[in-house]
Amino acid sequence: MSLILEDRPWVVFDGECVLCNRFVGVLLTHERSPDLRFATTRSRMGRALASRHGLTESDLDKTYLVVRGHQAWTRSDAWIELMSLMRAPLGWLRHLRVVPRSWRDAVYDGIARNRYRWFGHHTICQVPSAEARHRFELD
Repeated sequence: MSLILEDRPWVVFDGECVLCNRFVGVLLTHERSPDLRFATTRSRMGRALASRHGLTESDLDKTYLVVRGHQAWTRSDAWIELMSLMRAPLGWLRHLRVVPRSWRDAVYDGIARNRYRWFGHHTICQVPSAEARHRFELD
């Protein structure tokens, strides 16, 4: 599989996680322009992007991966990068970058560790709407 490295960002997310799926819905609703592309952690594209940036499938169980061109972000940095692509007021959350990464990541890791218990999970990946389906790599 040839990876397309361009400025349009990829979001690699856990397609079975209810919280993650809801967050993808928030991203689709509030992004400034329809540039985001999505791949699940179990898809070929998701695994290829992770591998290119030194992440294993096990790593993807603990974080989002956001890739734009040759740059990649994980954990709270990935979340802040996504907020920088959102319209106001969500876009203002990008200013949380001033909080030390160790603090941000501690909160992120706590949520990631408990997301199935708190929010649940699907046994299969949710199918995106027909309007957004062309922006997803699910297989």
